[in-house]
Formats: sequence, C-alpha cells, structure tokens
Amino acid sequence: MSRRDPELQTTYTVAGMTCQHCVASVTEELSEVDGVTDVTVDLATGAVTVTSSAQLDDVAIKAAVTEAGYELAS
Repeated sequence: MSRRDPELQTTYTVAGMTCQHCVASVTEELSEVDGVTDVTVDLATGAVTVTSSAQLDDVAIKAAVTEAGYELAS
C-alpha cells in the first residue's frame, strides 16, 4: 500500500491575458516551476489554479508569470 501526499491548490490572478496563446504561455512557464503538477487557467477571470506536490515559492511563481509576459494582480 503506497501513501500519497495530498496535493495543494493555490489560485492566483494574472493580469493581461487576452487569448488562448496567453493561456498557453502562462501554463507552460508555470508548469516548469518545481513541484507544480497541474495548471488550470480561466481566461475570462484571469484566475490561475496551480496544483502542486508541495508549498509553492511565490517568488518562483511571480518570476514564471513575468517570464510569460504577464503579471500577478495584487
């Protein structure tokens, strides 16, 4: 019997996304952050839900969003 650690979900708001290409860019960059196992983006609201195997480093998340060409809303 294997023990699986629960996954964590954190939702961020990303400003400036206007199309599916934007969604793909943000998803790709966030997927490269250590510990991220899934990324779901709601283009209409800018909500980005990141599923991870451990607590995420907010600095790494912000850097990934910036690398994609967008910014986290405050």
